[in-house]
Amino acid sequence: MRALLFSDKLAFSEMMASLLRDGFDIDILAFPDHAADLTGYGAKEIKGMEKEDYAADSLADFIAGMSKDYDYIFIGATVLGREAATMLSALTGNVMKSEITKIEISGGKARTSRLYYGGKTVLEEESDAKIFTVSQGLVEPSRTAASSKTTKVVNQKTSKITVGEKIEKPSTSVDITKASVIVSIGRGIGKKEGIEKIKELATLLHGELAGSRPICSDYHWLEVERQVGLSGKTVSPKIYMAIGISGQIQHVAGMRNSKTVIAINNDKTAPIFQECDYGIVGDLYSVVPLLINAIKQTGQS
Repeated sequence: MRALLFSDKLAFSEMMASLLRDGFDIDILAFPDHAADLTGYGAKEIKGMEKEDYAADSLADFIAGMSKDYDYIFIGATVLGREAATMLSALTGNVMKSEITKIEISGGKARTSRLYYGGKTVLEEESDAKIFTVSQGLVEPSRTAASSKTTKVVNQKTSKITVGEKIEKPSTSVDITKASVIVSIGRGIGKKEGIEKIKELATLLHGELAGSRPICSDYHWLEVERQVGLSGKTVSPKIYMAIGISGQIQHVAGMRNSKTVIAINNDKTAPIFQECDYGIVGDLYSVVPLLINAIKQTGQS
C-alpha cells in the first residue's frame, strides 16, 4: 500500500514517517527547507516543493493531482493541514477521518482510533476513508539506516484566497513538544509567585515548564505556547511531572503518551493519580523544595 505524507511542520513529518513506515510504502511531500532532513525516516521518495505554500486551497489542489498514485494520504493535524485535508476530501470525493491516533488496513477497510467527546473516550471506526489527519506526538521520531531518493516538485496551482492583512504573532523560542522532560503546573499552585520555585525544579531537571488551560489561557501566568491539553499542545516527553493538576480529561488528552508520569497533588482522589506512574500526595510547597534539595545533593555527590 502506497501512502503520501505531508505536514508543514518538520517534526510532524518525522513523527508520521516513524509511525507509518512499517505499514505502508511511504513518500513524503515536504517544504523545501525540510526535504534534506527527512531522507532518513523510511520514505521511498522525498518530494521537495520548490517553494513553501501556506494557501490551503492551492495545496489541496496540488495534492489532489498526486493522489491517483497513492492508496492513502496522511496529513499532519496542524492549522494548515486540517484545512487542506478537508478541501482535499471535497476535491477527490474521498472520505476523510480526522485526528487519528492509530490505523490498521484490513480487507480494504481502514480501522482507525481517535479521541472523542473532548478526549473523554476513544472512538474506533471502520471506514472507506483514504485521507487522514494525524494527531501529533504519537511516537518519538526515529531514523532508519536507508536514505530516501529526493526529487523536486513544483506546485503550479493558483490560490483563490487573497490575503488582506497579515499580523505576525509574537515569536517564542518555546516548543514543549520537543522537550524530553516537562514540569507542568495547574491551578493547585494557587499563586503566580509559586511559579519561580517550580521553574527552579524544571531547570534542575533540564526540562521545560508547562501548564494547564487555567494557568495559560485563564490566568495568563504562562504563555499559551506552554499549554498542554486538548486546547493546547500534545506532548510525549520521557518524563512528565504534573504539579497541582487535577487531571481532567481535557488535560490528560494532551499528555497521555508521556513515557513516565509523576504527579504531586494534595487531593488523594484527584484523577491525575489514575494516569500517573508515580504519585505523591502532599502540599506541593512542601514536596517541591524537598525534591529540589535532593537533586542538588545528588549533583554534588
